[in-house]
Amino acid sequence: MRRLVYMANQIGTFFDAQRKETVVPGIAGHIEKFWDPRMRARMEDHIAKTDGQGLKPHVLEAFRTLKPVSRTAIPHAVAPAHH
Repeated sequence: MRRLVYMANQIGTFFDAQRKETVVPGIAGHIEKFWDPRMRARMEDHIAKTDGQGLKPHVLEAFRTLKPVSRTAIPHAVAPAHH
């Protein structure tokens, strides 16, 4: 989980240089476009359990603006075929 929090905060750091009104939407848009649904689901669970522990405030706010990931849309790992 620490790696995902770090990655999210790095995105936040990038958008810190933008105009204030574009920071949260910019972070949210980046996450929506580039994060795998499994990553987003893990972060949603982290936020629900810890209230976003470790996330920068504007990063947490960005996650809270996103529609929750459909858990049924998350691909499951396929078990390798045994011969």
